[in-house]
Amino acid sequence: MAEAAITVEPEGTILRHSLSTRIWHWVNAGTLIVMLMSGLMIFNAHPRLYWGQYGANLDPAWLEIGTEDGRGFLRVGQTTVDTTGFLGVSKRDGRLWAVAFPSWATIPSTYDLALARRWHLTFAWVLALGLCGYAVAGLVNGHLWRNLRPGVAELSPRHLWGEVKAHAVLRFPEGEDARRYNTLQKLAYLVVLAGALPAMILSGLTMSPAMDAAWPWLLDLFGGRQSARSVHFLATWLIVAFVVVHVLMVVLAGPVNGIRSMITGHYRLPGARK
Repeated sequence: MAEAAITVEPEGTILRHSLSTRIWHWVNAGTLIVMLMSGLMIFNAHPRLYWGQYGANLDPAWLEIGTEDGRGFLRVGQTTVDTTGFLGVSKRDGRLWAVAFPSWATIPSTYDLALARRWHLTFAWVLALGLCGYAVAGLVNGHLWRNLRPGVAELSPRHLWGEVKAHAVLRFPEGEDARRYNTLQKLAYLVVLAGALPAMILSGLTMSPAMDAAWPWLLDLFGGRQSARSVHFLATWLIVAFVVVHVLMVVLAGPVNGIRSMITGHYRLPGARK
């Protein structure tokens, strides 16, 4: 007897996101915004990054945002880019201010290192505890294993290249294919969940003298406090890049359907392909 084919009605609705995923998503959205903006204020106190244990103004920095002769610049290694008006030198209240990141991008908007640290560390706890809660919930309800684990066939070069080409021409999954995350989504989520977020949290802990005293292995893990600061900076901007691409894909694929699914959990499948 032939097995009956599984069909999906065009524009059918499925439950795509669990409650724990939705809560974690929106809490993280606000948390990451506050942490990024307060982190930029902290960075303004010393806008230079180094590798190793030590770093000061006279030491060579691999990244620097500053001002020279009234012009702002971004220097990475031996490459310098003029960033006047945005980085290094920005306009506020009709005047030019020599500051790495502009006031509209920082919390607080005026220079206050102590207050920025309070904001940053308070929401760091929200991020860390939320990540732990999401991981536990994902293991219990099977979300991590069922929805984010790519299969062997999905990791084949041919399959991956096919998905890259499909995304390049904005051909998004439809019908039954839209029921699951595609391979590029799974890999992106795994890079953030298993790589960027843990690296950001652990490197942040390494910058704390108290944590270094309690867990000295953190310094060995990152090769020094200044290296941890650099890793923290890079992991942060990797997450920012992920968020930008994520939002762009939601907009291109259909913002109403995507945002509704992350609020109610219900996702309306696009019409099945012929």
